[in-house]
Amino acid sequence: MKRIGVVGAGTMGNGIAQVVALAGVEAVISDIGEEQLQRGLNTVSGSLDRLIKKEKLTPEQKAAAMARISTATDMTALADCDLIIEAATENLELKLKIFAQLDKVASAATLLATNTSSISITRIAAATQRPDKVIGMHFFNPVPMMSLVELIRGIQTAETTYREVEALTRAIGKTPVQVRNSPGFVVNRLLSPMLNEAMFVLGEGLATAAEIDEAMKLGANHPIGPLALADMIGLDVQLAVMQVLFDGFKDPKYRPAPLLVEMVEAGLLGRKTGRGFFSY
Repeated sequence: MKRIGVVGAGTMGNGIAQVVALAGVEAVISDIGEEQLQRGLNTVSGSLDRLIKKEKLTPEQKAAAMARISTATDMTALADCDLIIEAATENLELKLKIFAQLDKVASAATLLATNTSSISITRIAAATQRPDKVIGMHFFNPVPMMSLVELIRGIQTAETTYREVEALTRAIGKTPVQVRNSPGFVVNRLLSPMLNEAMFVLGEGLATAAEIDEAMKLGANHPIGPLALADMIGLDVQLAVMQVLFDGFKDPKYRPAPLLVEMVEAGLLGRKTGRGFFSY
């Protein structure tokens, strides 16, 4: 694959574009406005500067990578991409709308992937006329640092689609893990309920946020506490994942913690808003 499209210039989208560009592949980022695109490019530039300071990258390599990234506010700019990766907000209706649009503008040979962390690939694929060419490609935050990519097959995903995306995943330096379509897939099926339970513990007053995180770091050898991790992911994203799990399995063990719901209603979403369980 020589040209990859990315829908969304936010945290996940610009991270995906960065690793693609560093691997020597052209990346085209599409978003609704120039402001969002410029913010995404600035984030990539800053990330590459940090790699230069750590002597993991040269200024020349940064310049070459940045030159491989282009931007567009019109999805038609993605028409000739070999693969388009959607990295928009974790919202089913929005993703269905985007995939219907991509299906119209992309060439017949273009593969379509979604970076969803929990939503059914089968359902997203059904919004297109090429469901066999649709796959889940779930990167993890921060994309440049995290090596895992969950590759999720919908019921319609063709074997050739999977193999091509698997090869690209390895080519950009990531490790693919094959996952069958199911609410939350593997990582969020296991991780999100743990984060949710930490919020129940906090809401019940068993310990403070700092104490809960310290206990899990020292007692379970976690590199980051569950509440700080939820802040990094975004509490709105965490709530969306829990709702997908709850709706998908109809099991009360996936019920979102009331404190999580209330914090999202208050707009306290974590690092992205400067305040969640901790202040930033």
